[in-house]
Amino acid sequence: METRIAELRRQHKLSQEELAKAVGVTRQTITSLEIGKYTASLILAYKIAHYFNLTIEDIFLFDEEEGL
Repeated sequence: METRIAELRRQHKLSQEELAKAVGVTRQTITSLEIGKYTASLILAYKIAHYFNLTIEDIFLFDEEEGL
């Protein structure tokens, strides 16, 4: 699943470590999310969206065909 996490981090001048601490995960988790090796749980997706004051759909780009 594609995400806008790296883009949003750059816009807000955040390191992976800073975002990870803010949402309660490791830097490696943020890295994995950004490169598409890990899909966030609903709780983590909510925390990231809440941190950036956006919706989950604004950050996580879900392709409906992938879900089939």
